[in-house]
Amino acid sequence: MGVEKLFVITGAPGSGKTTIVLKLVEILKRMGFSVGGIYTREVRSSGIRVGFEIVDIATGRVGKLAWVGYGSGPRVGKYVVNLKGLEEFGVRAIESVNKFDVVVVDEVGPMELKSHRFKEAVRKLLAKDKPIVLTIHHRASDELLGEIRKLVGGKSIVVTPDNRDKLPAELADNIKSILRGGSQVG
Repeated sequence: MGVEKLFVITGAPGSGKTTIVLKLVEILKRMGFSVGGIYTREVRSSGIRVGFEIVDIATGRVGKLAWVGYGSGPRVGKYVVNLKGLEEFGVRAIESVNKFDVVVVDEVGPMELKSHRFKEAVRKLLAKDKPIVLTIHHRASDELLGEIRKLVGGKSIVVTPDNRDKLPAELADNIKSILRGGSQVG
C-alpha cells in the first residue's frame, strides 16, 4: 500500500479523533464514496462512562467492546475487553473491506490490541491499495502500532484544538483526490 493512502490520526483522549472520523465518513458518503470499517463510542450511565461499543460503519451493527467489570476477558484499566464482541463486529467489518472505497478503523488502541485476530485484520488491511484512515492511541505501544508509525514515517495527524474542526474536510479532499486519480491536496 502506498503511504500516501494511509491517514493516521492521533491525539490525547478526548481530543476529538472519533468526532473527526464520524464527520469524515459523513462527508465521504455525501461525495458518493462507500466507507467501511469501525468506530468506537463510549457508553455512559447517569453521566458516568461504563464501557465502549464498537460500531460497523457500513451496517450500523453494534457490539460490546469493553465494560466495567463485564465478562472474563483481558483487562485494560477498569474495563474488561469483550474479545468475542470485538472479533464478531470489529474484525468482521475490517475483513469485509474489499467492497468499500475507503476503510476507517477507529481505534487501534489498547483494548483492540488485546485481540490477535484484530491485529492480523489490521495488518491485512494495511496491504490493501485503497485509502485507509486509522486512529491510534497517542501513547500506547505495541508491535502493530510501531509498524503503523513506521509506515507513515512520523507523519501522523495530531489532533489539536486548532485543527480539529477543519481536519474532516481536509482529509475528505485528500481522499477524493486519491480516489479520482488526482494528486493529493496539501
